[in-house]
Amino acid sequence: MASDPRAASSFEEGLKGASEKVAEFQHEADTLKRLQHWLHQTPSAVPLIVLLVSLVIFGVVADNFFKATTLSTILQQIAIVGILGCAQTLVILTAGIDLSVGATAVFSSVIMGQFTFRYGLPAELAIVIGLACGAAIGAVNGVLVAYMRLPPFIVTLGTWQIILASNFIYSKNETIRSSDIEAQAPALRFWGEDVTFYGTPRPAEGVDPASVQSAFVTLDAMPGTGVKVLYAVFLLILLVAIMAYVLRSTAWGRHVYATGDDPDAAALAGVPTKKVLIQVYALAGFFCAIAGWVMIGRFGSVSPTASTGQLGNIQSITAVVIGGISLFGGRGSIVGMFFGALIVGVFEMGLRLVGTDPQWTFFLIGVLIIFAVAVDQWIRKVSG
Repeated sequence: MASDPRAASSFEEGLKGASEKVAEFQHEADTLKRLQHWLHQTPSAVPLIVLLVSLVIFGVVADNFFKATTLSTILQQIAIVGILGCAQTLVILTAGIDLSVGATAVFSSVIMGQFTFRYGLPAELAIVIGLACGAAIGAVNGVLVAYMRLPPFIVTLGTWQIILASNFIYSKNETIRSSDIEAQAPALRFWGEDVTFYGTPRPAEGVDPASVQSAFVTLDAMPGTGVKVLYAVFLLILLVAIMAYVLRSTAWGRHVYATGDDPDAAALAGVPTKKVLIQVYALAGFFCAIAGWVMIGRFGSVSPTASTGQLGNIQSITAVVIGGISLFGGRGSIVGMFFGALIVGVFEMGLRLVGTDPQWTFFLIGVLIIFAVAVDQWIRKVSG
């Protein structure tokens, strides 16, 4: 049947002036959307903002909060948690979780102490053995997760119990005293040593200024007036800086993020996801062993009953979550974890100086955890 040429002509006449675009999508460019994209690209921004706000608030309500001694104390208190947080960060970036970090740290410290005092090995060799044991424990976790495909939560929950029990059985609940360590194995407490920073030198009361020949003599005349910073604080900052570079600027770091973001797509792209998982858990165990070494220096003794064995897991996860690292893996920054640990330390110290009930610390930290997860879910909508 032939078509009517007059109908076609009238149809074409009607299309004149009409838009030739097939479809057009409008992207909202409002302030909230730009903020969401910025936070997605800068995961450490939220904990940094919270940290700065916390510092301002406690600086106003607590008169002596910004004293150098207060800030150095906060850094010393987060040294162990921060190093455990480095271990936890690696695991959570791969969409896993490690509930055995605290127990691994304590057990590694016990191995270092027992190999020194029970078997008579040099402290330096015992430290190396303890670090190796921590890495081996982490590698076992990695093999169970990567090759047996067991859930990381279940695997590390089981190894947490096994390590705690092994710790008590092996050590026979014996504590190695600080006096023995100081006398026979000072290397064990190396990270408990400190550097003292002094302010403007001035003669102490009763000292004739004319008799002061140098700043060194002046400062010696004023014992206890300096600000002490443990070696462990410098170690924490160094580890965070190194791992921040490794995760952001090396192929291995990109593989870690890819494994946590989408392991199937990463495997198709040629990423050895199983190998990466084992390496991540082994490195996490190594960091835990370093934390165990720091524990000896921080507390002065080797104790199998140290609270880190039970609380270290929760404390490290808290620092990671408040630090803006996604529990779903593939997003976050180890610098954010450092800010998260600082936030916890600032809250604990600030509330203590204000004189409030210590329970408010747990209350506010709990609020921060929920807030951090809610913000993470909101930011993830960008990638969705």
